[in-house]
Amino acid sequence: MMKKRSISASKASLVLFLCQMISALDVPLDSKLLEELSQPPTITQQSPKDYIVDPRENIVIQCEAKGKPPPSFSWTRNGTHFDIDKDAQVTMKPNSGTLVVNIMNGGKAEAYEGVYQCTARNERGAAISNNIVIRPSRSPLWTKEKLEPNHVREGDSLVLHCRPPVGLPPPIIFWMDNAFQRLPQSERVSQGLNGDLYFSNVQPEDTREDYICYARFNHTQTIQQKQPISVKVFSMDSLNDTIAANLSDTDIYAKPVTERQPILLTPTGSTSTKVELRGNVLLLECIAAGLPTPVIRWIKEGGELPANRTFFENFKKTLKITDVSEADSGNYKCIARNILGSAHHVISVTVKAAPYWITAPRNLVLSPGEDGTLICRANGNPKPNISWLANGVPISIAPEDPSRKVDGDTIIFSHVQERSSAVYQCNASNEYGYLLANAFVNVLAEPPRILTPANKLYQVIADSPALLDCAYFGSPKPEIEWFRGVKGSILRGSEYIFHDNGTLEIPVAQKDSTGTYTCVARNELGKIQNEVQLEVKDPTMIIKQPEYKVIQRYGQVSFECIIKHDTTLLPTIIWLKDNGELPDDERFLVGKDNLTIMNVTDKDDGTYTCIVNTTLDSVSASAVLTVVAAPPTPAIIYARPNPPFDLELTGQLERSVELSWIPGDENNSPITSFVIEYEDGLHEPGVWHYQTEVPGTQTTVQLKLSPYVNYSFRVIAVNEIGRSQPSEPSEQYLTKSANPDENPSNVQGIGSEPDNLVITWESLKGFQSNGPGLQYKVSWRQKDVDDEWTSVIVANVSKYIVSGTPTFVPYEIKVQALNDLGYAPEPSEVIGHSGEDLPMVAPGNVQVHVINSTLAKVHWDPVPLKTVRGHLQGYKVYYWKVQSLSRRSRRHVEKKILTFRGNKTFGMLPGLEPYSSYKLNVRVVNGKGEGPASPDKVFKTPEGVPSSPSFLKITNPTLDSLTLEWGLPTHPNGILTSYILKFQPINNTHELGPLVEIRIPANESSLILKNLNYSTRYKFYFNAQTSVGSGSQITEEAVTIMDEAGILRPAVGAGKAMASRQVDIATQGWFIGLMCAVALLILILLIVCFIRRNKGGKYPVKEKEDAHADPEIQPMKEDDGTFGEYSDAEDHKPLKKGSRTPSDRTVKKEDSDDSLVDYGEGVNGQFNEDGSFIGQYSGKKEKEPAEGNESSEAPSPVNAMNSFV
Repeated sequence: MMKKRSISASKASLVLFLCQMISALDVPLDSKLLEELSQPPTITQQSPKDYIVDPRENIVIQCEAKGKPPPSFSWTRNGTHFDIDKDAQVTMKPNSGTLVVNIMNGGKAEAYEGVYQCTARNERGAAISNNIVIRPSRSPLWTKEKLEPNHVREGDSLVLHCRPPVGLPPPIIFWMDNAFQRLPQSERVSQGLNGDLYFSNVQPEDTREDYICYARFNHTQTIQQKQPISVKVFSMDSLNDTIAANLSDTDIYAKPVTERQPILLTPTGSTSTKVELRGNVLLLECIAAGLPTPVIRWIKEGGELPANRTFFENFKKTLKITDVSEADSGNYKCIARNILGSAHHVISVTVKAAPYWITAPRNLVLSPGEDGTLICRANGNPKPNISWLANGVPISIAPEDPSRKVDGDTIIFSHVQERSSAVYQCNASNEYGYLLANAFVNVLAEPPRILTPANKLYQVIADSPALLDCAYFGSPKPEIEWFRGVKGSILRGSEYIFHDNGTLEIPVAQKDSTGTYTCVARNELGKIQNEVQLEVKDPTMIIKQPEYKVIQRYGQVSFECIIKHDTTLLPTIIWLKDNGELPDDERFLVGKDNLTIMNVTDKDDGTYTCIVNTTLDSVSASAVLTVVAAPPTPAIIYARPNPPFDLELTGQLERSVELSWIPGDENNSPITSFVIEYEDGLHEPGVWHYQTEVPGTQTTVQLKLSPYVNYSFRVIAVNEIGRSQPSEPSEQYLTKSANPDENPSNVQGIGSEPDNLVITWESLKGFQSNGPGLQYKVSWRQKDVDDEWTSVIVANVSKYIVSGTPTFVPYEIKVQALNDLGYAPEPSEVIGHSGEDLPMVAPGNVQVHVINSTLAKVHWDPVPLKTVRGHLQGYKVYYWKVQSLSRRSRRHVEKKILTFRGNKTFGMLPGLEPYSSYKLNVRVVNGKGEGPASPDKVFKTPEGVPSSPSFLKITNPTLDSLTLEWGLPTHPNGILTSYILKFQPINNTHELGPLVEIRIPANESSLILKNLNYSTRYKFYFNAQTSVGSGSQITEEAVTIMDEAGILRPAVGAGKAMASRQVDIATQGWFIGLMCAVALLILILLIVCFIRRNKGGKYPVKEKEDAHADPEIQPMKEDDGTFGEYSDAEDHKPLKKGSRTPSDRTVKKEDSDDSLVDYGEGVNGQFNEDGSFIGQYSGKKEKEPAEGNESSEAPSPVNAMNSFV
């Protein structure tokens, strides 16, 4: 008993001692003062306790501290001293304790994994950081595994396991497909907290081969991918078809999809436990299997879920409670339910707590001989253990200090001395974590200091409080006294208030309060004083305030604001309109003491406020401006009508309602009509649709309604000027639900693969559903087969795929809408086809009939329709040239393709080259592609007329001869039999002389023409011939020379005689005069010809040319029935007057015209629907000179053109 009494007595004395303790000093946050005072270290910045670093970057471990003198820094690693100087990869920042580990220049992050602690030390103590655990982040690859395809029956549950690699920190899991699109999730399909993908029941649309789990490691910004998982869902229909094909009639068929009551996929069993820490987020999960898909509900046994901290995620499969506390412990039950039953699971939650502060220790600044305490109180679950350290050393082994005493979570200091200064650490820890706090005890002996600037001026308005500062510091804490004046008496009494921080407050300052005030601070180490000045000013007043005004439009108004203020203060006046800035409008004029508004409009209506500001006070006054209409003017203003108002709904029925309204002002233009619009607040809120329009004399209308629509109506008035603003909406009217009135439109059945049928339709619009739960009943059966309808009900989608169908067979299809109230009327049936496949056989009996040298006709037998295996689109003929029979040389094979639409059995092949060997084959085409090719068929084209010779050169002119050289035709189009040369002279007046024709053997390539006239121009026409006929001709002109003066011959004497004769004539005066006369005559003749040509007259030369027409060289008539051959012949331009021979005596070759034939469909040409060719063969041959032409130019003949159908 005595022992217990003594313990109680000691506790009582301790309490009494604490109650008698003097409060510690507060150090003002004055930068100059803080720089002068000694202070133990304080940790200001440090890295987090659990520090995960990027292994690719330098590691920065922060440790910043302040103190006076500045502290030095040291580190421990895994509990032992870390010698930074011995590690070349580690440096410490200057004037800091922060470490930088150089990883980017060869260091390895794994080598620096461990527990680090920083110590900041100066002569007054040592502060320590938290234990900083350094761990490099990890993002390992997925282990390779062989994933078997998942074969699942429709309606069964399925779990796709992710099992991500263990990373640091743990990765974020998500599922995507090969296109990097997130997989859609729903109440049926969702991802669990462990990353697995759960299917409450699988459906055929879940079949796919690219379920891919991704793990994103945020710290290293990397994403790892699991191998794709394949899921194949077997529907009962396809499974039964498979069984029927492989088993006898006596075997048992697969059972249809049956509904199943819920079972929990996770967590397993009936109960489980969960431990969470205080302040964290509690996540509980229940995922169930079942058909129909179960719905999850959560309850807390014996309590309620916290109202503002509870959230449901993942389609209510996850319960989330934020900022949990011990009160959230208990049993949480999840219930999975569908129409067949329910399943439940109870999770027992226990909330533990890492240590958290109740009272963290605070720094103490004491004077020598004073007392104080450091208190460290923390809580947690389990309750944390409190331990103390002094300057980073456990206090039990730290140097003894007689002034301190440790009592659990409290250190008591009594009669401290300067040597008692130190930094103490409090550590509160339990199994879930720890808290570490540094708090210093700083024992200072400082004389008083006043921190308020000397002679500081304070200005206040009369009758308001005045606060005079006297910020101070000293140790021990100084006493503060105030005096009026420099040597006045001490201030006391109720008219003054003295604050603990040294401030003097005069609650109601008067004009006579103006003057000097002195603050005195003293302690046992000294005394100091400071003077401040107080000035009391007169208040600012508005002696004439703005007044309420009523003004007509377009008038002028003025507000006054006359003020009185202290003469030492400078006022500013601000005007506001409706508590905002004045409009930026030149009509608003702000004067010294007024505001004037010119040409007032309706928008100037409002409240105007005058605000007067000085550096010490602010006053304001307001007035209202009302703008009224100006006197009426005789002019009539026409405008759009005002909107109708007072809309009312009456006679509400299921499919109709009566709407009435009151018209607004028509604004001098009669209302011609009213437009009624409606809004569906249930399906399309905020969207207005046209309903109907009624005449302007009508103010009621009976409106037809649809079921399950939340109607609101509005009315718009219309006159000749325009439409009014819409009226305010009417009250809402929700019509009752009903069966759908209509079925989806545009129902189609087209297969995308040879073994499926894709049924598509246009979904009903929102209000067409007539009720909630819109779905579609999709039915199909094979046409012309005694088979039952197969039906399936799908959600509100627009496509359904039927798998396992035969290739390209017709199906009867119908799609019926239904909702929660029933079905729409029986839908009409449409015919669709399952998917096409490539044709099986090639066309047979392919025959080719060559029509001429450039055209052939091909025939074939049609393939049986059942082998087409799709929609017959037509036939394609592939043909290509093998070789030219005249050259016997092969070239690059360029295949041409002609397409003949429909079930055609023949087609024309245009654009063939004469005298060539060709091959062709025929293929049938359907919607899937081309079938096999028929065997290649060889055919040859007959000879045709050749093209023009490749060139014609005339060289070696003499007095009476010319040498002709030519090249073979570019396209012989057969075997050449000969060349035809025709030529005729042209005199100085451009008249054509007689035409001479020479036949040249085909093996010749040059010819010397003799017995020609000297100094004469000749025109030559040259072409090649085959057994079919003559080809296109090429023309040239040349001139024999005038004399032989410029030609070197062996006969020297003759040459000299010719040269002397030429010199003698040229030096005679009569010859020079004759030449001048001839030149003048030619100039006059050219001028006359030029004038006559511009007037469109004929040349006499032309008339003479018409008289020398040669019937043998007339152009081929266009109607003579002869088919023009494919030709590259050159067609030369006619000879121009005045341009026969250039000054350099060279003869130019004229340009040529080419004619090409384009045929076929698609790549090669166009055909009629029956496969016949649409187009013309055309070619051009140059005409020989003939009479009757309108000019002396050599015309260019054109081959006849024929059309084939």
